[in-house]
Amino acid sequence: MSEIALVWTIIWIVVGLALGVIEIFALDFIFLMLAVGAAGGLVSILLGLPWWASVIIAALVALLLLGLVRPRMLRLLSRGADPRPTNVSALIGMPGIVAVAFTPYQPGQVRLANGETWSARLTGEPDTEGTPPLGTRVTVVAIEGSTAVVRPAERNVA
Repeated sequence: MSEIALVWTIIWIVVGLALGVIEIFALDFIFLMLAVGAAGGLVSILLGLPWWASVIIAALVALLLLGLVRPRMLRLLSRGADPRPTNVSALIGMPGIVAVAFTPYQPGQVRLANGETWSARLTGEPDTEGTPPLGTRVTVVAIEGSTAVVRPAERNVA
């Protein structure tokens, strides 16, 4: 084995191990595919190909894996995921009650069905003008920052 081949062998081993360690912390399969590409470069050097061919092979293997294998792996891993919305997405459509009175121009607060109290404002639709009294049932239609955008619950009936 020539001196250049030995140097490239060491380079591919170090790069592959480094990418593998990064993948342990990232857990998104990008660095894993790059590490396998580096393994392809290592194999090509061990088979006696020139260093520039090993770089091309490593790049091609990594790109092929990123384009074909990674999307399938991500799909397989998310197949059993919980389909219920979480975080802010779970608040859309949630019922609540007006806790602090508000108008279309001044925000108030609503207590949602999950027990959280959010600052809130009316949707701004023309038919929601007026001040909903305390205890009025509302439904969350959107979340804008830390403000729940609500409308009276009886408006939700189609």
